[in-house]
Amino acid sequence: MPNVKVFSGTSNADLTRRIVDRLGIESGKVVAKKFSNRETCVEIQESVRGEDVFIVQSGSGEVNDNLMELLIMINACKIASASRVTAVIPCYPYARQDKKDKSRAPISAKLVANMLSVAGADHIITMDLHASQIQGFFDIPVDNLYAEPAVLKWIRENIMDWQNAVIVSPDAGGAKRVTSIADRLNVEFALIHKERQKANEVASMVLVGDVKDKVAILVDDMADTCGTICHAAEKLMEAGATKVYAILTHGIFSGPAISRINNACFEAVVVTNTIPQEEHMKQCCKIQCIDVSMMFAEAVRRTHNGESVSYLFSNVPY
Repeated sequence: MPNVKVFSGTSNADLTRRIVDRLGIESGKVVAKKFSNRETCVEIQESVRGEDVFIVQSGSGEVNDNLMELLIMINACKIASASRVTAVIPCYPYARQDKKDKSRAPISAKLVANMLSVAGADHIITMDLHASQIQGFFDIPVDNLYAEPAVLKWIRENIMDWQNAVIVSPDAGGAKRVTSIADRLNVEFALIHKERQKANEVASMVLVGDVKDKVAILVDDMADTCGTICHAAEKLMEAGATKVYAILTHGIFSGPAISRINNACFEAVVVTNTIPQEEHMKQCCKIQCIDVSMMFAEAVRRTHNGESVSYLFSNVPY
């Protein structure tokens, strides 16, 4: 692939390595460091003049530092005469702050979109946005890839009696995602209606649907403190489910998340590697990881060659 450079931020170097291995190219040389006053400094150590540049940086871990590093890298490539700069953001930062749901609440996802555009990004590639309308916050093209094809593949290959499963959404907002997966597997779906007292704290849950004597597969776009999915798993077991799996695109696992999963009744908690999972998997044997690097690599290849990426919305590239 001539005239293409893929640079890695510090948030998910393993994913970038897998992407460049699949593309058959070398990762671009870049050094990111911090001054003693904690300012971020980035040095692009090779020419990007006239090149099609892709910068891979996930909105996880030290979110603010990683976001700032991404903005500086985009700007550094842009003012070094790169022909196009694409930000590959597997997990979009501040995605949950996507609407003004109470007085004086910020719409931080829109602010991040503005910052990326002002920094000089020409194109965004991301996966499973918390709310798909975030694409409308940008005036540049956004490709929102779906983990769904990889999730379907994992279910068929790893859950023995998946034909007797019920796909469950832990909240009403994920109903569309769950019905799509249930339709493609030709199984039933259910959802859990939850009421929150405040952020990261669930007050009550009501199951809508029948899971008695069936395998329950909870599907959501992200899990942070895991209070919701652990409550949901308890509710499903009370309702007569034989086994409970959780499949999540972005496994953030902050605060008490790992201990909650260890104490919960899951057969497995399956996440993708949009966020690095090595440490989480060491701390919890229930966590399993789906590699989605092939989807990002194919999106990069198709974007560079001017091809359609819609094939990736329903297929896993080989």
